[in-house]
Amino acid sequence: MIKNRQSILITGCSSGIGLCVAEALHRRGHQVFASARKQIDVDRLKGLGLNALRLDLDDSESIQLAVEELLNQTNGRLDALFNNAAYGQPGAVEDLSRDVLRAQFETNLFGTHELTNLIIPVMRKQGHGRIIQNSSVLGLAALPFRGAYNASKFALEGLTDTLRLELRNTNIHISLIEPGPITSRFRANSYEKFQQTIDADNSPFSTNYQGMISRLTKPGPAAPFTLPPEAVLQKVIHALESSRPKIRYFVTFPTYLFATLRRLLPFRALDWVLSRVSGGENR
Repeated sequence: MIKNRQSILITGCSSGIGLCVAEALHRRGHQVFASARKQIDVDRLKGLGLNALRLDLDDSESIQLAVEELLNQTNGRLDALFNNAAYGQPGAVEDLSRDVLRAQFETNLFGTHELTNLIIPVMRKQGHGRIIQNSSVLGLAALPFRGAYNASKFALEGLTDTLRLELRNTNIHISLIEPGPITSRFRANSYEKFQQTIDADNSPFSTNYQGMISRLTKPGPAAPFTLPPEAVLQKVIHALESSRPKIRYFVTFPTYLFATLRRLLPFRALDWVLSRVSGGENR
């Protein structure tokens, strides 16, 4: 049991990273508010002994109601926010309709932004807070056929960096977590979105999509250096509990590698590397 018990709201707790972090922080003695989009998942989280809220990042009313319910339970205080909820929309850029791209941003950026802006005044009033953003290696380097997700995470990186600069004279700490491949339902959810939104048969990339589908539907880890969600958990614990949280936390070897290559390589050389990486995994 930790000495400094904190209250924390976590989004996207139905499975994967969010569920792992929520359960582990609860065991460490923190007051965890685990949120999910579907009521069936909220009920399941409650069955695990967690404080659970329904929170759909695509719905402003849902966000506002969840924050009101949480603050009623905490007497208007919240120590930390872990913005974890997101999904990956596959597809070549020219196959992405405006509506599909907008939907990706509604969840991965706009909803996260709206929620964060509701929490910041609470943290200002109490004089402290931690905001932890779950970004991605694909917020550092782009890979083909992930344009919507790349763009949403690049945007999250820029918005978060700006927010950190604007809050630097407050006691509100902002951290970005940059996971690479993590064991979760991410690929399964991405394949479902792909089936719903992309006309693969009539795309100039129909052949490429066959390799991408194989990767998304492959049982077990589909990429080298895949780690379990506990790898992200350790970074969240440090960002939450350390007296000096880091600005960025890299998770998995590919994230360290791509971040280094982005600094060292000329743009064309980096493009060659990223194309080779994508080509290898889509075979």
